[in-house]
Amino acid sequence: MRSFQKVPAAAVALYVLLLPIGSSALVEPKTEVAAAASAWGQTIGGGDPEKVLSLYADDAVLWGTLSPTVRSNREALQEYFVNAFRVLPNLKVAFGDQLIRVYGNTAINTGYYTFSYGRDGEAKTLPARYSFTYVKNGDRWLIVDHHSSAMPSTPK
Repeated sequence: MRSFQKVPAAAVALYVLLLPIGSSALVEPKTEVAAAASAWGQTIGGGDPEKVLSLYADDAVLWGTLSPTVRSNREALQEYFVNAFRVLPNLKVAFGDQLIRVYGNTAINTGYYTFSYGRDGEAKTLPARYSFTYVKNGDRWLIVDHHSSAMPSTPK
């Protein structure tokens, strides 16, 4: 009878040990996606197109804030960032609210950010809205689709 009583105690102990793992599994992907967005922002601040491209999947698509056309291959994405860093010197980005949704190995991060840069000795800002779609590749969340557009002015 004593061994029978050990089974429920062992089950409870196992449950208590596994509870934090289960709850962190629900939070972890969103945290990872938020970290991927933050890494993108920090990398943009570095001004190196190659480092920015390393955050995108090989088949990624970009509809950038400064582009009238969609960029759908590696060379076009690189050209976009080379031009963006030239047109917006000392580019930085600050994220506002983010809405992150995770569906298995796919995640969507939608929100707004504000670009800041210096031109002619003057500080300027460009508020924009965005959607990043990520796919998990191993332990990394890579951008597969990125849309960004200037924030429209408030109707009067």
